[in-house]
Amino acid sequence: MGPARWLALGSLLALSALLEGRLVGQEDAGFGECDQFFYAGTPPAGLAAEGHVKICQRSEGTEHFATLYSTRDRIPVYSAFRTPRPLPAGAEQRWLVEPQIDDPNSDLEEVMNEADAITTVSNLGSKQALSTDYLDSDYQRGQLYPFSLGSDFHTAMFTLTNAAPMTLTFQERWYMNLNSLMDQALTPQCGSGDDLYIITGAVPSDSKVKDKVTIPEFVWLAACCALPGGGWAMGFVKYTRDGDVIEDVMVKELEKLLPFNPQLFQNNCGEAEQDTEKMKKILEVVNQVQDAERMVRSKESASPLSGTRSQRSALLPPDAPEERSSFLGSLIGFIATPFIKLFQLICYLVVGILKSIVYCLWYVTKQVVNGIESCLYRLGSATVSYFLAIGEELASIPWKVLKVIVKIIRALLRILCCLLKVVCRILGIPVRVLVDVATFPVYTMGAIPVVCKDIAVGLGGAISLLFDTAFGTVGGLFQVAFSVFQRIGYKVTLDSSGEL
Repeated sequence: MGPARWLALGSLLALSALLEGRLVGQEDAGFGECDQFFYAGTPPAGLAAEGHVKICQRSEGTEHFATLYSTRDRIPVYSAFRTPRPLPAGAEQRWLVEPQIDDPNSDLEEVMNEADAITTVSNLGSKQALSTDYLDSDYQRGQLYPFSLGSDFHTAMFTLTNAAPMTLTFQERWYMNLNSLMDQALTPQCGSGDDLYIITGAVPSDSKVKDKVTIPEFVWLAACCALPGGGWAMGFVKYTRDGDVIEDVMVKELEKLLPFNPQLFQNNCGEAEQDTEKMKKILEVVNQVQDAERMVRSKESASPLSGTRSQRSALLPPDAPEERSSFLGSLIGFIATPFIKLFQLICYLVVGILKSIVYCLWYVTKQVVNGIESCLYRLGSATVSYFLAIGEELASIPWKVLKVIVKIIRALLRILCCLLKVVCRILGIPVRVLVDVATFPVYTMGAIPVVCKDIAVGLGGAISLLFDTAFGTVGGLFQVAFSVFQRIGYKVTLDSSGEL
């Protein structure tokens, strides 16, 4: 291996440490930080299914696009991005893998070179496509997010999670269509392009490459311009069959062609406020792109070899220089190999130290932020609970006062009721009885002397009666005795005795 290849490999390993492809949990509704690549921050509804994973493609600390990847078909369902711009000529394609798709327990949170992942990632290739799956086949690793639409030199754009099998001819024409549409129609009709949202996807067919990677039946693109007062939405479809040109469709028609009939843009990208004039201009450019593609196809049919070479030279990046085969080149490579190895070791050490420092600072910051967040949450909860308690007490004061007033009124009404009852009962007593009761003391005091007199008369009568009874009894006894004596012969006269 020559010095140029070693330097390229060393730069790739150093650069790969700056790349991140974060998997987003299925419990999350969106794509985390990559929600910014969707219109109104809302991903397409209805396309997520079992076996799909959400990836937020990041590079050098910046999010670049979002991908929904199918681990069953091993191709992306769609990729979403914004503000696409052509990549500078001469950019080199680099393909990386996502470790956490095959090994969810992996602590590798960055995309990495496939060769390095073989020894560090468990079950590599069990759920995602690898470069070896494309070897000895008629298909290339075609990007849904083409490198020619990138904003800069970013390796994350060349991850295998963003590629689907395409023939070389189809790939070249797809990229040619996208370049023409973006440069001549979509971006010019959306201001500066900052409000342009792009979603590209692939619909799987029943065919697979090496019985692993599903070949798309067609690829599609949906564009939404959220320019205030002048927005629009368009869709495009290109079938993988030979001879088919790119077709323009309305977004609703495109949604009917996709599985599960999803909704790609919330509120259909502001359908009520879309600018039909701009859409007409876009369709005019689309017709020109279709005519140009038909012309290219006709030229290819006349001279396929020259046409293919010309397109490849215009669309694909230049190949890396071949390694020298001379003895001098071999000697230089032999001498430079230890220094390159040392350079790689230093790069690994520096990157590892930097990563450790960054992870340590990130962990400390995270703990501090979590602690502050926890304290603020508790303080907020206590404050809210305190004010709620005070509010409940303040709100209950009028009710309690009202209850006391009601009880007082009830007591007054009861007292009044009792008084009315007493008055009614008093008014119900006859007047004569009231007069008798009122004059009873007078009669009583006046009757005391009469009663005493009657008692004295009664006692005198009783005593007189006793005397009369005693004298009457004694007289009767004498009279009986006299009669007895007279009967037995004694004659007693009143004259001789002078008594009786």
